[in-house]
Amino acid sequence: MLTMKSKYGLKALSDLAMSDPETVLQSADMAERHGISKKFLDTILAELRVAGIVSTRKGRTGGYRLARPADVVSVGEVLRVLDGPLAPIACASRTAYVPCSDCRDVRACSVRLTMLEVRDAVASVLDRKTLLEMANTGLARGDAGRGDASLRAG
Repeated sequence: MLTMKSKYGLKALSDLAMSDPETVLQSADMAERHGISKKFLDTILAELRVAGIVSTRKGRTGGYRLARPADVVSVGEVLRVLDGPLAPIACASRTAYVPCSDCRDVRACSVRLTMLEVRDAVASVLDRKTLLEMANTGLARGDAGRGDASLRAG
């Protein structure tokens, strides 16, 4: 399940993906636009900064922008930064595998094998979808509550 942390992070990154790459957006504006706590959004954006997904400019005219082009950052990468592995259970994780204490044979466990399929299907979609594609999907469907013209204008 997608956490609120990741949902809010993706909303802010969608704003950044639709803005001019040289323009910075203030977290207060993004928080207000999406009805998110500014403090919570700042925490999320700080994690994304440490991961190299966003960069900041300090000062009165400061704010956030993407550190890399929106068409090269995948939604899967963002979710792993904010929420950890995509696998529904630890024994199905590719990056944080932990065997179950009650499993006798990981190669034959029907639950694990099914969850591996789920993990692979989810990762396939999320790792192919870029921030730019995600943001454009919202625009194509009339994503409500976005100030799209103001985002592009700066």
